[in-house]
This record gives sequence, structure tokens and C-alpha cells, in this order.
Amino acid sequence: MQSDASPVTGAGSPGRGRQEPDGGRGDGADGGLPRRLLRNETLLVLALSLGASGVSALISFIGSLTKPGGLKDQAAMMNSSQAPGRPWLDLTWQLFGIATALVPVALVAHLLLRERAGGLRAVGLDRRRPGFDLSRGVCVAAVIGGSGLLLYLGARAAGFNLTVVPEALPGVWWKVPVLVASAVQNAVVEEVIVVGYLLRRLGQLGWTPVAALAASAVLRGSYHLYQGIGGLVGNMVMGVIFVLLYRRWGRVGPLVAAHALIDTVAFVGYAVLAGKVGWLPTA
Repeated sequence: MQSDASPVTGAGSPGRGRQEPDGGRGDGADGGLPRRLLRNETLLVLALSLGASGVSALISFIGSLTKPGGLKDQAAMMNSSQAPGRPWLDLTWQLFGIATALVPVALVAHLLLRERAGGLRAVGLDRRRPGFDLSRGVCVAAVIGGSGLLLYLGARAAGFNLTVVPEALPGVWWKVPVLVASAVQNAVVEEVIVVGYLLRRLGQLGWTPVAALAASAVLRGSYHLYQGIGGLVGNMVMGVIFVLLYRRWGRVGPLVAAHALIDTVAFVGYAVLAGKVGWLPTA
């Protein structure tokens, strides 16, 4: 389950609510950098982050398709133990994984600062409008989260999806905090790179708004393909919605809030409900 280009409208008065970052329209300043450099930079950022995840997900999905048995009889594991039976070492690995996953976001912030765009503020990830970001995020999460769950259950029942296991951590004191941190990390990485950064760069490279939207949505769907066709399609639809919302609001902040809430409910909800309710598939 990102945001990108120029806002069409904002909340409140034009001076207070309208946010129109240059990268939103794709016609903003690029610091005078040549297009070849911007193209290579974008490819490298993706190769170090979600582009590589997309290739990995494709390989994983091919493996699932060629494995005996149906997709729904196989499991897609998330947030699993890295050192079973050794909780402190496991915690260390969990925190290390979360921290290193955020490095590409730090790289994006650096690249945006290089072009004097104001770092992550250029894509609307800052503390200027916390109330706006959180309120919109809650509303988006409520709509996307519920429909996404129904799509997953339907796709799995039809045999198009693996059984997704959102968490398989031991029952230790740090379990819920790590799951929440993992949800926030996912949200920040995906929305900053797939929406804010990618759409800004594609606009600067001359892509049309429709082509940039399609690229962002396909990328988002690609790295969820390890879950199955449902994961691919559902996240592509989510990608289209998130891009349109970003273009309206000019901020990834609400999208980060929504994504973090969706993943937190999925991770923690599974930990609480797995094996206790009949409608929730388990491995």
C-alpha cells in the first residue's frame, strides 16, 4: 500500500492552505542540474530502495507461482523474528533494519537540499501543518484500510493472493513498539520516494502528469507483488489515489500519516486477533 505532484487546491485561504511545491507540477527549479544527472540520480535512488524491492518481489512471486500448491496455501511473512529465542539480539536487528531502511529517505533529503528545494519540506514532510496532516491522514486511512482488507480477503479466497502474515514476532515487551516503528518507517520511505521525490524528478525530466502518475502507481504495486495479484492491484489503486491527493494537497504528510495508521492497524491488529477470529486467515 505515495504522493507526488502539484496541488490543485488547498485547505483554507490561498495564503494559508494552498501548497504548490515546484516538484508537484514538475516544472520547479532543479538547481540547474542536467537531465542526464537527474535521470541517473533517480535510477540510483530507486535501485537502492523500492525499485530493488520491486525486482525482489517479482522474483518472490515467480517462486510462489512455480511452487506446488495454490497461492493461498503459501505465506507472505512480514516483521518476523531475526534471532529466535534471543530477544535482545532480535530487538537489535529489528531496530537496525528500521534505521537502515530510512537511509534512502535521508539521501533524498540531501538531494533536495542540493537543489536548494528545502529538503523534505519541498515535498511536504515537515511540522508546519500537523493538524492538517493528521486529520486528512485519519480520513484516508479509514477509507483505504477497510477497502484494502476486503480486497485482500477476496483475492485470497479466489486464489490470487498468498496468505499475508503481518507479524510473527515473539511475545516480548518490545513487540508492539517495533511494529509501530516498522509501520512508520514503511510510510515515510514509500510516500517520500514513490510520491514526493519520484513525481518531482519525473516532472523535471519532462514526463506528463499522467505518465508520472502511472509510473508511481506501478512502482508501488510492484514491490507488493510478493503478496500476490491482490497485493499488486490493490496497491496500484492506492497509488493512483495517493498521487491525486498529493496533487491536491501538495504534501506527503497526510499520506505518511494515513499509511502509518493503515500499517499499524494491520500489524498490531493481526497480533491481537490472529487465531481468535475466523475471518482472519493465518498461516
